[in-house]
Amino acid sequence: MRIGYSLGPLLSISEVLACAKMADQKQNVDSIWMPESWGRESFSTLGAVSQVTSRVRLGTSIISIFARTPATIAMAASTLDMLSANRAVIGLGTSTEAIVENWHGVKFEKPASRMREYVQCIRLMLTGEKVNFDGQFFTIKNFKMLHNPARKDTPIYVAAVNKNMVALATELADGAIFYLRPIDELKNTVSDIKSRRKDFEIALSLICAVSNKEPQKARERAAKTLAFYIAVGKFYSNFLAENGFKNEVEAIISEYRKNGGDSAARRVSDKMLGSLTVCGSAEDCVKSLDRFIAAGITLPILQVNPVSDAEGSFREMLSTF
Repeated sequence: MRIGYSLGPLLSISEVLACAKMADQKQNVDSIWMPESWGRESFSTLGAVSQVTSRVRLGTSIISIFARTPATIAMAASTLDMLSANRAVIGLGTSTEAIVENWHGVKFEKPASRMREYVQCIRLMLTGEKVNFDGQFFTIKNFKMLHNPARKDTPIYVAAVNKNMVALATELADGAIFYLRPIDELKNTVSDIKSRRKDFEIALSLICAVSNKEPQKARERAAKTLAFYIAVGKFYSNFLAENGFKNEVEAIISEYRKNGGDSAARRVSDKMLGSLTVCGSAEDCVKSLDRFIAAGITLPILQVNPVSDAEGSFREMLSTF
């Protein structure tokens, strides 16, 4: 099974580069993914990663469509392709209303319609031909890449939570990236996608923490990350509340506001942890990952949550999967 790894803000930049180099040496590792929110910028980090790797694909997971223009994304992806010998994957998402409006000063409106135009524009720009586009959100006149793109088919994956975005991703993109989807709901979504698209990547980013020495500490580390995303991510908390975890979501949000992340993590039930994450001992984690793979995903992306030192934890993950 191909596996991707998401090297996020819990790792320093030196640890990101060291872990990427290790991952590149494992044949079953398909890709390295770089998230972006309010920490490191994704494309520049992947540019650095491209110089210490030679094989793995390099994906943004995810870039907000409200934070950059399509032209900026097209140029960034083309540049990463040049640096990496065509290993870039463009992962796009809408981010959240709070981040978009409070930090980027852009009105968060009609995200699905904006995503449609965004993908269309990027595809046109990556052909290397002159682009003119007159849409609801973007007007482009005579844009043409100065340096001809190394390839015209850089993959585009769309992060999707609700049904509208899942449908749009299935229609326009090369793949979808899911996050925090209960495994029973995931099975239904995957089945629906596969009935419409056969040549489609279904990636699932999974909170992952592994430790044979301290499996309980690994579960606590995963629960803390899960509680954080539920507490600050309105889309995710609403989605989980609608799919079997209403009581847990309410308890986590309330506790997070009163007493912070460590306390909120204790409100994550065993059922919730098992349905959404991969954590515990190596044996526990392999069994958990097997369940997600059986649900039909084509690419698990394991989000690295170090239990001890980052590089040591990552080595244990590589040996586990």
